[in-house]
Amino acid sequence: MTSQQGDIAVIGLAVMGENLILNMANHGHTVVAYNRTTSKVDDFLGGRASGKSILGAHSLEDMVSKLKRPRRVMMMVKAGKAVDAVIEQLLPLLEPGDIIIDGGNSHFPDTERRVREVEARGFLYIGTGVSGGEEGALLGPSIMPGGSKDAWPHVKAIFQDIAAKTDKGEPCCDWVGDGGAGHFVKMVHNGIEYGDMQLICETYQMMRDGLGMTNGEMHKVFAEWNEGELDSYLIEITRDILAYRDEDGNEVVDMILDKAGQKGTGKWTVNSALDTGQPLTLIGEAVFARCLSALKDERVAAADVLPGPKAAAFKGKREPFLKNLRLALYASKIVSYAQGYQLMRAAAAEYGWNLNYGGIALMWRGGCIIRSVFLGRIKKAFDKNHDLVNLLMDPFFTRAVRKSQASWRKVVATSAKLGIPMPAISSALAYYDGYRSARLPANLLQAQRDYFGAHTYERTDKPRGEFFHTNWTGRGGSTASSAYNV
Repeated sequence: MTSQQGDIAVIGLAVMGENLILNMANHGHTVVAYNRTTSKVDDFLGGRASGKSILGAHSLEDMVSKLKRPRRVMMMVKAGKAVDAVIEQLLPLLEPGDIIIDGGNSHFPDTERRVREVEARGFLYIGTGVSGGEEGALLGPSIMPGGSKDAWPHVKAIFQDIAAKTDKGEPCCDWVGDGGAGHFVKMVHNGIEYGDMQLICETYQMMRDGLGMTNGEMHKVFAEWNEGELDSYLIEITRDILAYRDEDGNEVVDMILDKAGQKGTGKWTVNSALDTGQPLTLIGEAVFARCLSALKDERVAAADVLPGPKAAAFKGKREPFLKNLRLALYASKIVSYAQGYQLMRAAAAEYGWNLNYGGIALMWRGGCIIRSVFLGRIKKAFDKNHDLVNLLMDPFFTRAVRKSQASWRKVVATSAKLGIPMPAISSALAYYDGYRSARLPANLLQAQRDYFGAHTYERTDKPRGEFFHTNWTGRGGSTASSAYNV
């Protein structure tokens, strides 16, 4: 074989890296595979990669020598210091105009920094979110690239070839924006994923502990729900999980310890919401629910000490309440996406990104963990009105929430009466009620701030932008603080 025939190189042969390489090769691209532990390269070439358009490399120099120009190198390594280390090893081997791609779950500020640093040295850099897990990587993931826009024409064909496709054949991949925009959008995707999963888990707990349903009965309900407006990957796998038994006939879901893990992307999303002043309450509750689950030993001890409702059993008819539960789940899901899109809009303004919100919904339609029928409605909403300030203000979603509202309130009230925690669903309703309130009690809050800290306030009978201070005690004087944030 001659040198310089690889279309792209992939560094990192864990399951995601291997599957992306196979996906690329299956779409006619020649891929150079490299791993720091070179025995993995040999095992891969002798196994899953055998007979495919995949070349092995035993060093970074060997890998670079086998690539066409401009060289395209995709890193599938652990986020953090490992990414910076690989970049520093790569740059001396590349030529100006070559492209480095980070396909891991990097934090978007790191990607912002890397784009600046790599471009300053004459190279191009892409930070791309890849969602869909092992199966998606092999069969078609959602891909969210951002960074050096001049690099996009050189990777577009490869990325869009391997990406998932919508029912109309549209690739679930397009250019997101400059800097860290691609990884930011992937981070928000993961935050919404946290929210969706928590909403489903709360629904499951209400069915199990409130309605006394068996796993088999819940399996049937989720199967029905997956045929309607809740049709989605996460509802689908929940259906399958509830029906799964091991070789001994045990229902596996009941044998799993109720202590959730997390890799940090949900926390990053919530931190970003705090930094931009966005009320990402539902996703915040989803993150904190995982934190609370981790206190397993404390919860077991508290269960014997802390009182709750004595009759923790649902007294009504099951079928009408299941309808209420479905509508509450749907309305809460709308809020989750509304909050996620608010965060993206705020970040776009702060970082100067020109995000295509309908296009992002399209990228999430297939391949990724939050793929659902629901996303088609979001795309239509933003295609119709790119400047839509909140998804709840789109006529379709306004009608959907109006239809769901009574059921939503019944479910939240029932959860409180039964002592069954529904932090995400109840916080979604609280956000909805707050967002639709023309007047909130922040006037009293501002008075409190002015009382103890002279932080000033605006008045309803004066033009916006004029600030006032009251000497509430008669001892405070007229000097006011200059700090006022709204």
